[in-house]
Amino acid sequence: MELPEIKKKLLLLLADGEFHSGTELAANLGVSRSAVWKQLQKLPELGVDIAAVSGKGYRLEKAIDWLDAMLIEQALSETSRALLAELEIHQSITSTNSHLMARAQDHAASGTVCLAEYQAAGRGRRGREWISPLGGNISMSILWRFQQGPAVLSGLSLAAGVAAIRALQSLDIKGLGLKWPNDIYWQGKKLGGILVEVAGEANGPCSVVLGIGLNVYLSEREAQNITQAWVDLQGILNGAAPPRNRLAAALLDELLPVLAGYEKRGLQHYLQEWRSYDCMSGRSVTLHLGQNSITGVVYGIDADGMLLLKHEDGSIQVFTSGEVSFNG
Repeated sequence: MELPEIKKKLLLLLADGEFHSGTELAANLGVSRSAVWKQLQKLPELGVDIAAVSGKGYRLEKAIDWLDAMLIEQALSETSRALLAELEIHQSITSTNSHLMARAQDHAASGTVCLAEYQAAGRGRRGREWISPLGGNISMSILWRFQQGPAVLSGLSLAAGVAAIRALQSLDIKGLGLKWPNDIYWQGKKLGGILVEVAGEANGPCSVVLGIGLNVYLSEREAQNITQAWVDLQGILNGAAPPRNRLAAALLDELLPVLAGYEKRGLQHYLQEWRSYDCMSGRSVTLHLGQNSITGVVYGIDADGMLLLKHEDGSIQVFTSGEVSFNG
């Protein structure tokens, strides 16, 4: 799903966050001022807010920090650069995960990475929409091929969570935690999420697409569509979020080695570190399983990464999946 050429050019002209007159924009685009106006009215559909001031013109409420493949690759460690097969950046896409799942079927190489400025249908867990306005967040997916079947990949999303925390900490972001099974939290609010999808034979080679969404900047208007407590890096760092290219490189520096070594290392290599970031342990929660809800106190995770829930009678139950919400 590519943006129309006129919209791409308009966004590039406005990306600096400065005022541009309608006459200037029309001249640069080779269209009428009326055509410019029509395109400006459509930008909020992409999560881009426009300010219009008489006598000054138009500007974006926030300048766009465009992703740049060359800058990302230059910032990678030598190890990660060797693991990276291909880096795609799309201005607009339906879903980075869906795109790489399709590319996996077309024999794309292990280590193919897809980033998007805007996702029209970004997905979270259980088919939920992941809000990702143009140029506002990190929407990244990585394709990796494994020689063994999906069974050996148990707990991969937890290991990816550890990698994400390491990457953010390397940028001096503190106060982070992980919420089972794959959410990244900051002081009780959701900062990001991880989605792992697997395709292949039960006991043979398989392909994994690991997606990560991270809130860098969300406008209040976009955030109205989010139904849970949320936070973005702009808010955490008082408006000084790291450049998105640096952030993408930091994530790849941690995620690519985790994927490359997971068949040998497994979850055990990351288990204690995950537990140290656990922001649920000891908390009263409700676990949602389809139409059923179970209340208890989180007792951590077991050696296989399963959730342990302690009931009022002292019994402990193990869960392989479910959606958890905090009670109070």
